Amino acid sequence: MPQLVELSEEVGDALEKGRAVVALETTLVAHGFPAPEGLEVGLESEQRVRAAGAVPATIGVLDGAIRVGLTPEQLACFTPDARKVGPRDLAACAAQGVVGATTVGGTLAVARAVGIHFLGTGGLGGVHCGFPSPPDVSADLGALARTPALVACSGVKSLLDVAATAELLETLGVPVLGFRTDTLPLFYSAHGGPPVSARVETVEVAAEIADAHWALGGGGVLLANAPPESLDVADLIEEGLAEARRRSVGGQQITPFVLSFLHERSGGETMRVNRALIAENAGLAAAVAVAHAAS
Repeated sequence: MPQLVELSEEVGDALEKGRAVVALETTLVAHGFPAPEGLEVGLESEQRVRAAGAVPATIGVLDGAIRVGLTPEQLACFTPDARKVGPRDLAACAAQGVVGATTVGGTLAVARAVGIHFLGTGGLGGVHCGFPSPPDVSADLGALARTPALVACSGVKSLLDVAATAELLETLGVPVLGFRTDTLPLFYSAHGGPPVSARVETVEVAAEIADAHWALGGGGVLLANAPPESLDVADLIEEGLAEARRRSVGGQQITPFVLSFLHERSGGETMRVNRALIAENAGLAAAVAVAHAAS
């Protein structure tokens, strides 16, 4: 079996020299968009990280190893056939030699192991609607609470129970910072979510708060960034969830199913906004990482 975790030369060099590094997940590439759109989103996210002055570290399981920093050719291997990999799945996926696309939680678990403190993504997993029936809470939340990392995202995934997720984040001691916003964005919509725990106006202040939180022994910090354009798709989300129940879709398959439903029923509008916000969040995470490295 090869070395369990393999860093690309670029990522390893950046970490050794204390440069800004931003982790990126691969589930967005494999399951968030129809092929080949997912690959384009992944490459665009990396470009936004580089444009902000940081090094992208896209993470996935490939050829029996957890790889931190992927080439474009490696990234293209993360197709819809890839296994969706959270924290619990990393070891099994690597040992079995299958392609594993990391979720936010899986990406955070690897980031903690190698010392990466910043991650950019679309939305955070959380408490599923109807809890406790089914008793479904995303592993993203536990991984975030355990990991000294700042995650830039557009709030909680819109098909989840946002209010319950915000309450659980408070219970877990995760600060929810609003980047130039007073409320937690609702993924596709900039408004309507619960209030954030603190508003920040600059990446420097976000980096300072994160650093102070970690110095006090805290884990993750959520930096909520409103989408560049808002869509009202609440009714479509309800339809998608109802269709998922009708087809007995559950567990890890709910999110890709509902996203695909939204993309189709909105005529591609949700896909367009989703792609834009993912790129924005990658760039924001990188800007905070650069500010942190310079402090």
